[in-house]
Amino acid sequence: MASTAIPVEREHYLNTDYGIRSWLFTTDHKRIALLYLVTITVFFFIGGFFALLIRLELLTPAGDLVLADTYNKLFTMHGQVMIFFFLIPSIPAVLGNFLVPMMVGAKDLAFPRINLLSWYLLVAAGIVMLHTIITGGVDSGWTFYTPFSTAFSNTKVIEAGLAIFIAGFSSILTGLNFVVTIHRMRAPGLTWSRLPLFIWAHYATSIIQLLGTPVLAITLLLVVFERAFHLGIFDPTRGGDPLLFQHLFWFYSHPAVYIMILPAMGVVAEIIPCFSRKRIFGYSAVAMSSIAIAVFGFLVWAHHMFVAGISLYSAMIFSILSYLVAVPSAIKVFNWTATMYKGSIHFDTPMLYAMGFIGLFTMGGLTGLFLAALGIDVHVTDTYFVIAHFHYIMVGGAVMGYLGGLHFWWPKISGRLYPEWLGKFAALTVFLGFNLTFFPQFILGYLGMPRRYWEYPPEFQVLNVLSTAGSTILAVGYVLPMIYFLWSMRYGKIADANPWGAAGLEWKTASPPPTDNFREIPEVSWEAYNYDEIPAPAEVPVGR
Repeated sequence: MASTAIPVEREHYLNTDYGIRSWLFTTDHKRIALLYLVTITVFFFIGGFFALLIRLELLTPAGDLVLADTYNKLFTMHGQVMIFFFLIPSIPAVLGNFLVPMMVGAKDLAFPRINLLSWYLLVAAGIVMLHTIITGGVDSGWTFYTPFSTAFSNTKVIEAGLAIFIAGFSSILTGLNFVVTIHRMRAPGLTWSRLPLFIWAHYATSIIQLLGTPVLAITLLLVVFERAFHLGIFDPTRGGDPLLFQHLFWFYSHPAVYIMILPAMGVVAEIIPCFSRKRIFGYSAVAMSSIAIAVFGFLVWAHHMFVAGISLYSAMIFSILSYLVAVPSAIKVFNWTATMYKGSIHFDTPMLYAMGFIGLFTMGGLTGLFLAALGIDVHVTDTYFVIAHFHYIMVGGAVMGYLGGLHFWWPKISGRLYPEWLGKFAALTVFLGFNLTFFPQFILGYLGMPRRYWEYPPEFQVLNVLSTAGSTILAVGYVLPMIYFLWSMRYGKIADANPWGAAGLEWKTASPPPTDNFREIPEVSWEAYNYDEIPAPAEVPVGR
């Protein structure tokens, strides 16, 4: 009787079943990661389209492309889509879902069905948000500030709030899955002191997701109730307090910055030692700094409210705490730099993104210290200085980390290699386009141009034209990886199990991995980032 065994090279998660139904009902964490990848990519381009319209409007001082009300909807929906449907789920839902079980030596996450449910919740939230966009949009700003959102706006505030409420549960379930998996499903020998820093970053992120996201969910639900049933929670005319909304919103939304940036830091912590061929400098300090960021992140929310009417003494305390939260971030940057010092650095695509992350995140972090200073913050609040700072952290940091991670682990995800020269070109294009887009906005903000304005004085036009030109270059840099990743799925060279010569359990299984990740349960007997024991590949095969 002929053997029906599947050839070894075909026994991987992409080839076990081609049916759509098998994808929609899969509990394989790797397939769910790809479902997330497709979903958030769609929302990235929707949010990017809104950004394009914003920049085109700002090419000229007069509001001559869209109406003022439409412009209000554009910047609102750009922020809501990009933050809640791309930035927050990007690295945890895609790279975290794919890599966390493999990095700890497990077959899957602790709760595979809950993992699938978290994706369906994000899709459901996205459908509600798309309905909101199509049927008129929302103009409250992504922050939903009251009493405008509860009493004055005549747009789809309820629908947008419910969309983000549902998306919050997706985030909570993902964080729960990661915490339980990291605690209970590590391979034999994989002690806490041997965990990859990517895992430490996701562990800290999951703590924020579990503790912070319910606060935002309840806050937005209160906005919906007040708007629908005319309750007096935040409306001062009914005995409510609009400052209460800001306290609740920022109690989550500042830690949410670290939901977006901590995973990117974890990605960079994997890339830097690999392409420097050195152990990470100060492993324990980098690991503990992730936990410190998660803790301090919950103590600085009111620095968003220095001009909102809080007491001077409260503002001084939150200013000091805001400076303290910069310390663990600085520890990471210094330790990454020390890791590269005297290393055998290879400037491959992931390393270019990682170095771009360090530069842009450092710029964003330093300008954050300006905003933590009371005197300067009063001057630049609600100006383009804040816009530039936020995007240097979120786009320059989180998106650079996300793209660096995709390039680093793409051979593992797809089993294929992308053209290295195109990857390098895209990385440099993103870096150049980003700086040309957002650096002029620091100057605009310092000169006093308010954010969210439909038109502006003519003397600001040159800087706005530079910013719009940069956004065009940036868009090209973002589109290129999608094109050559899709190309590589069919035409790319076959990837080895470990094309980079990297440390970590995920590189000790095939590319792409088997459905159960490992043929046998791995046992860890080595320290993390043992690059002094791993020979560098004679030739990195990607595009060489």
